[in-house]
Amino acid sequence: MSAHTGALKRKHSEKTIKELFTTQSKPHVAAAAPLSPTNKRTRRESSPVAGSEGAPPLAPSGNMSTADMYHFPSKRADIAGNAEVVDISSSPDNSPAKVNGQRNGVRKVAPNMHANSGPKRLLVKNFKPTRKVDPKVFLDQTWQKIEKALDTIFQQGNIDFSLEELYRGVENVCRQNMAKEIKDRLVIKCRDYVGSCLKVKVKESLSRTNVDVLRATLQAWAVWNSQVKYLDWIFCYLDRAYLLPRHESLREITIDLFRSIIFEHAKLNRRIVDGACDLVAADRAGGDLDTETFSKAVNMFHEMQVYTRHFEPRMLELSQEYVMKWADVESTEKLSKYVRSAGALMARELKRVEMFSLPNTTKRDLLTLLEDHLISRKESRLINQDEFADLLEDNAVEDLGLLYSLLERRKLGANLRPGFMKWIEDEGTTIVFNEKEQDNMVVQLLSLKRQLDSLWKVYFHRDVELGHGLRESFETFMNKTKKTSASWGTDNSKTGEMIAKYVDMLLRGGAKAIPAQLSRKSDKPAVAAAEEENEDVIFDEDTEVNNQLDQVLDLFRFVHGKAVFEAFYKKDLARRLLMGRSASADAERSMLSRLKIECGAGFTANLEQMFRDIELSREEMNSYKNISEERNEKLSLDLSVNVLSASSWPTYPTVPVILPPQIQTAIDKFEAHYKVKHSGRKLEFKHALAHCQVKAKFPKGNKELVVSSFQAIVLLLFNGLKEGEHIDYNYLKEATGLPPPELNRTLQSLACAKLRPLTKHPKGRDINPTDTFTLNSSFNDPKYRIKINTVQLKETPQENKETHERVAADRNYETQAAIVRILKARKRISHAELVSETIKATRNRGTLEVSGIKRNIDRLIEKEFLEREDDGLYAYIA
Repeated sequence: MSAHTGALKRKHSEKTIKELFTTQSKPHVAAAAPLSPTNKRTRRESSPVAGSEGAPPLAPSGNMSTADMYHFPSKRADIAGNAEVVDISSSPDNSPAKVNGQRNGVRKVAPNMHANSGPKRLLVKNFKPTRKVDPKVFLDQTWQKIEKALDTIFQQGNIDFSLEELYRGVENVCRQNMAKEIKDRLVIKCRDYVGSCLKVKVKESLSRTNVDVLRATLQAWAVWNSQVKYLDWIFCYLDRAYLLPRHESLREITIDLFRSIIFEHAKLNRRIVDGACDLVAADRAGGDLDTETFSKAVNMFHEMQVYTRHFEPRMLELSQEYVMKWADVESTEKLSKYVRSAGALMARELKRVEMFSLPNTTKRDLLTLLEDHLISRKESRLINQDEFADLLEDNAVEDLGLLYSLLERRKLGANLRPGFMKWIEDEGTTIVFNEKEQDNMVVQLLSLKRQLDSLWKVYFHRDVELGHGLRESFETFMNKTKKTSASWGTDNSKTGEMIAKYVDMLLRGGAKAIPAQLSRKSDKPAVAAAEEENEDVIFDEDTEVNNQLDQVLDLFRFVHGKAVFEAFYKKDLARRLLMGRSASADAERSMLSRLKIECGAGFTANLEQMFRDIELSREEMNSYKNISEERNEKLSLDLSVNVLSASSWPTYPTVPVILPPQIQTAIDKFEAHYKVKHSGRKLEFKHALAHCQVKAKFPKGNKELVVSSFQAIVLLLFNGLKEGEHIDYNYLKEATGLPPPELNRTLQSLACAKLRPLTKHPKGRDINPTDTFTLNSSFNDPKYRIKINTVQLKETPQENKETHERVAADRNYETQAAIVRILKARKRISHAELVSETIKATRNRGTLEVSGIKRNIDRLIEKEFLEREDDGLYAYIA
């Protein structure tokens, strides 16, 4: 490489640098917007050049020009004019340069360069010039220009200097190992500025409110951040080459200066923090939150790293004072209002945390604070049984859900259980022992259970403890016994009887018999909310009936003594089977399967036998009719007989009655046929359970009447009478042979009901021995086939009393048998143990009270099954 070529390159490079550093030196020219020096910095040449022509002489010591600040003369003489030349690509130090791995004037060439031709190693001699400028002088001259630029920046004046020039100056100072000196000068300059101008502006606001002090601080912080940007650009090399290796940064230094001088000032610190807290207090008081100011304050606290040490503790301290006072005042209101207000307060506090992205520590501590003072300290207030009962009474499900959710934040939701159980028990007891609404008992219990199930599933989130409490409460009140007129002075549970009657109503009437308030169609949204998410709710008659049976079975599970239910269900089932009044055979079988699963095969053995008897009777009648046809025997009437097993069916009294000749003849023929086929069996006809169809001719048209056997016998007595001819009560009594109670019931159903084939004289609802009866000539109905009110389906008070007394007697026998079994096994036992064991043994059939068990023990002592010894123990007598 020739010297001439190197000189040309040097002159070109020198000219370019001068142009760059003098771009803004012309007067009256507006400064361009500052840019990061890293974007405008030009890449330096990597190889030094030895020698140049026309180099300017070294400037005298003192003030250098901008162009000569980085122009250092070389010891070497120029090739042509013997003038000194400076290599401006290096710092003005006296150490040898190290550029791109170049050491001791030798540079290694990559081994693969010119692998096929030329020398394999190229040696380049370093022509590094020797520097003569004093680095201290250079530092002073550089700082002089930087300080002038800093004054302009701090005064927020127009930028009339080159950032590139200042950046290069800082870089070359750092290369002279004077980075610490320029850093110290910068820190002193910034400290003086922050401690004077910025601090004075903030302190001027001390006479105003805390919020004004905060706003003045934010303004100073914004100004300081805008000025620090210029410092970052000018001192970028210092930051990266000197501070970062020492785990420092220019940003940290500037923040620390603002924090230590302004924020941590004794008079300013508390006012600034309280200013941010006052913004929160204003929002809590119902005012408008200055979101911009508060957001800037939070960001400033984070950037200065004072949020956790200064702002958060103070904010939580003031929050605690506010929440404590708020809870004490609001807790004097109604429970529902307090719960809603507390939930709204917690929502507002958490919303503010989310809105301003406050740290998770703040959210956690604030939430803990709220839960402590709103829930834990007010627990006794929240679980107050009287007010909780008021919410349950009003069915305020939304408030109950908020109350549970509030308590469950501290896992206290289960503490509602005592009040929940007490209300359910009181409400259920009222329903069970309300004698005026006995017929409506099961409907009310089902409505209560449905309401509580929905509350538990949706609003109590299926809490396990509350679910157990709900079931225990139902079990408690449904098994309470009370000797009332409704149970005829027995200890029988009335719930078992009423559940059996409700099931009978469902199985007789089907979906039409379901009360409106229990139909799922009337409350579809609530049911859908309580059902599982993926369950499809389908409404049809079979589904409705099955759903009702499931709900009734839920109540049935709570009943300990199943004997009362069994007695009444068996009696009602017999009526439905014998009179063909079941709405659906599938529903009957379905209910029987449910009872078998719930109570076992022993409980339903007799019920299943009843179904088999009906099937066998149907087959028997088909066989009888076929044989009669084969013998060419004409039947005077279409007779149908059900042959029942006496052990499986309820006991029915034999009611004396005089049958019409044609009916008696048909019965005698069937009885003769049956005895021939089944020798040794005895048939006993129960005419009180029979029903028949009678074709009647009325003046206004012919009708077909569906009536009981007793009604048919009475109506047949009016055959052949003239229109308007009377029959008195005594004649009817003698002709039918019915006892007066049965005759009165029969006549009342024919002459005093809604449909009246007979007319009573005189008119009235009661049947008297002086009354007379005529055929109703004006009887008419749109339907041809008419069902007259069948008295067999109605239970008389006497029948009800007999059932209760029979169940009570059976239970006493079962209790005595249990006592004997226990004594046989234990031989000797104390009174308390015997009572406890007896209750466990008889629980499924119906537990007696302790006094009832004691009476049965005394009866067994009288019968000499056991004896009371001197030490008070009972002993079994073998």
